[in-house]
Amino acid sequence: MDYFNYKDGQLYAEDIKVTDLTLRYGTPLYIYSRATLERHYKAFERALKAHNHLICYSVKSNSNLAVIALMASLGSGFDVVSEGELRRVKAAGGDTHRVVFSGVGKTREEIAYALNERIRCINVESEEELLVVSEEAKKAGVVAPVALRINPDVDARTLPAISTGLRSNKFGIWREDALRLYKRIASDPNLKAAGLDCHIGSQMTSSVPILEAADIMIDIYKELLSEGIKVDHIDLGGGLGVTYDEEQPPSPDDFFSGIIEKFSDLDCEIYIEPGRAMVANAGVLCCKVLYQKDNGSKHFVITDGSMSDLIRPALYGAHMTIENATLRKSDVLRKCDVVGPVCESDDFLGKDRMLAVRNSDILVVRGAGAYGSSMSSCYNSRRLCAEIMVSGDRANVVRRRQEFSQMWENEALAD
Repeated sequence: MDYFNYKDGQLYAEDIKVTDLTLRYGTPLYIYSRATLERHYKAFERALKAHNHLICYSVKSNSNLAVIALMASLGSGFDVVSEGELRRVKAAGGDTHRVVFSGVGKTREEIAYALNERIRCINVESEEELLVVSEEAKKAGVVAPVALRINPDVDARTLPAISTGLRSNKFGIWREDALRLYKRIASDPNLKAAGLDCHIGSQMTSSVPILEAADIMIDIYKELLSEGIKVDHIDLGGGLGVTYDEEQPPSPDDFFSGIIEKFSDLDCEIYIEPGRAMVANAGVLCCKVLYQKDNGSKHFVITDGSMSDLIRPALYGAHMTIENATLRKSDVLRKCDVVGPVCESDDFLGKDRMLAVRNSDILVVRGAGAYGSSMSSCYNSRRLCAEIMVSGDRANVVRRRQEFSQMWENEALAD
């Protein structure tokens, strides 16, 4: 069921008209559907129910406290990539013992903080990082639970900017180094070999790459067992794709069915780190049409939404569906570029789109729940958007629109 749907030519977010929300809260505006978030989480739980597992919601995809708190209430663990994200989980009431800490560049201070919070596992991405974790664990008087993030050199068949499992990517430890480093972990009194980890990329629309990666991880798991090293989980990361345009990704049931079969005889848990598939289509970005103009070969629809609000199209050419919140039978479709007010030629939300648009209309960018707000900025001194979570016929402000003075409150004039 789509909780963003049209009734009598008007787009609704669950039971509330989108144009009513934009009148009440202004634009640009992020709107999230609670019912969609709940449905997506339950779909992952259903897909993995046949095997012991932990779902670790990827906080980087949408780090709003209300989203994190909802995930925690549903039983989710969390995948974080910074101390700030870990602090967000804590602030939202999440259980830090259900947190895995990923990321290629953790600082010594971040590692110390994570150990102090007794997180579930640190996903280590280099031999030098492993040494730092050991040193910080010794200082803290704890044994650090670690998993090596293995780079399996598997092509996720996705955009190059969101591929993470190839040798050309900065992430992970080469498979050939895994056994040597796990032996080092096993001999270190400050470390515990808690798991195996990998993440090969995002927006996968086929289960073939993740099954290939799973085979490699299972081979390493069995190799470790033969050396007397037993880990309690294999973390396969995230990466299941969503429909932005015409993609047809598998359902969680189909995506994980082969993995469940492969793990059926293994005495270890499955960890996964979904983000995009949880939140992308649970959110939209609403923008108001300000002006329109032609340059002879292009028709431009200029909105108050920009790359500072949603950078994915400008950053790596992501295609996202754009719709008018109001459909009128009398209007004629026209090819146009939907652009914003930021002073960059690449400030666009969509190019060559067929839309029927009038000034002051509300355009809605679908799939904006993931990597929208979390990647936004104040470039051009534009305020961060307000964010709303809808539940049935109720709307709650989950982030107030930034005040202008908040943009410079930590700045000071030089003497």
